[in-house]
Amino acid sequence: MHTKNLGTLLIAVALISGAIIYLESGKVSPLTTSGSAPIVAVPTTSAEEGDTKKGTVALSALDLKEKEAKYERAKEITTPDGFINTSTPSTGSGQESGVQAPLTISELIGKKVILLDIWTYSCINCQRTIPYLNSWQEKYGDKGLVIIGLHTPEFEFEKKYDNVLSAVKKFGIKYPVVLDNDYSTWQAYKNQYWPRKYLIDIDGYIVADHIGEGGYEETEREIQKALTERMIRLGDTGQIDTALTKERVATTRPESPEIYFGASRNDSLANGKKGSIGTQTLVLPEEGVLNRLYLGGEWSMFPEYAENTSDGATIVFRYKAQDVYFVASSEVGTDVQIYQDGVLVKGKGAINCKDAGFCGGDEVMPDGVVFIKEDRLYKLIQNNGTEEHVLKIKIKNPGLKAFTFTFG
Repeated sequence: MHTKNLGTLLIAVALISGAIIYLESGKVSPLTTSGSAPIVAVPTTSAEEGDTKKGTVALSALDLKEKEAKYERAKEITTPDGFINTSTPSTGSGQESGVQAPLTISELIGKKVILLDIWTYSCINCQRTIPYLNSWQEKYGDKGLVIIGLHTPEFEFEKKYDNVLSAVKKFGIKYPVVLDNDYSTWQAYKNQYWPRKYLIDIDGYIVADHIGEGGYEETEREIQKALTERMIRLGDTGQIDTALTKERVATTRPESPEIYFGASRNDSLANGKKGSIGTQTLVLPEEGVLNRLYLGGEWSMFPEYAENTSDGATIVFRYKAQDVYFVASSEVGTDVQIYQDGVLVKGKGAINCKDAGFCGGDEVMPDGVVFIKEDRLYKLIQNNGTEEHVLKIKIKNPGLKAFTFTFG
C-alpha cells in the first residue's frame, strides 16, 4: 500500500513497474469491469500490539478502524456456476462426490483466512502457480487458511463444468474451486488479469494482492502474518511454520506475445483478413516475419478460434521463446505434426533433448505427432533457452480449432 506522503515521481515509477509486471507475468483480460458492494466485516476484538506468543511471525495488529482506513473489504462470490471440492463429509469428499455444497466468503469471515485465486485452466501462467497453491493448502489448511480457486473462463469451452473438473483432477487441486462463468465475481473485484491472488484476513479485509506469476515468498509471508493474527484472536494453540515454499526462479523470459487465432483478437494474422468472421483460403508466404501468424489452406474464422476446413492445412509462426504452448481442440480428434526450422520435433522418448538442443513437449509422441482432441493447453516445444525459431504445424484432417499460442 502507498502512504499519503509519497511523491508524484515515486507513484509514477510504481505504476510503470506494476504495468511491466502485469505484461510479463500474467494474462490481461480484454474485458471491462464494474464494482459491487463489499462484505460487512465481522466485528472481532483485535490483538494487542506485539502479541505474538502463539505464532512465530512478527505481527503488528490493527484495529478495525485502522483496517477500514487502510484496506478494501472483500467482495462476495456472486451467481456461482458450480462448485468443486466443496462437499461435506456427509455428502462425500473432494472431487468424487456428485453433490457439492455452496461456498461463500461471508461464511468464512471471522473464522478463516482466505486466499482467493482467480484463474482459468488453459492459461499457462495460471498453471505454473498451482504447485505453490497446492503447497500452501497442504501446509496451512489445518491452520485456518481456505484457498478458493475462482475459475473465470477466457474461452467458452472453459465454462463447461466437466472440463474444469478434469483440469482440477489433472493438477491435483484439493482446495475448493468455484466457477465464475458470467464474470460477476471477477467484476466485483474489478479484476483484469489471470492469475490474480487476493489475501483476505479474518476480518474480511484484502490485506495483500498479487497479479500474475511470481512473488510467492512475499505472498506466503503475508499468509503467515494473517494466520498468526487469526490464531491470536481466536485463542488457538500452536505455531505457524515460517519456512517458505521453495520458489522456482525463471531463468528466461519469452519475447513473443500471446497470439490469438479468433477473429475478435487476431491482430497478428499476416496473410489473411483480420477481424473477419467466415471462410478464408490462405497461401503461405516464402518468408515469415517475427511474431506474425500465417495460415495455409482453407480456414473458417470464428470469434474465439480458427478452424481448418481442408486436409493438410498449416500454421506457421516465427517466435522467440523457450517453450511453445498451444490452446486447441478437435471434436473428432486429429493428428498434427510439429516442425521447428524445418526439422520434425520428436518426443522426449525419441531423442536426447540436451544434445538436440530442443525437445517436443509432453504432448509430442516419439514420431513427432500430437493428437489433439480435448479443449485444453498443449505443450509443443521445449528449447534450452529463449531462442528464435520458425514453428510449423501440419494438420492431417479438417476440424482443428486453434485458439492461441502462448510462450514460456
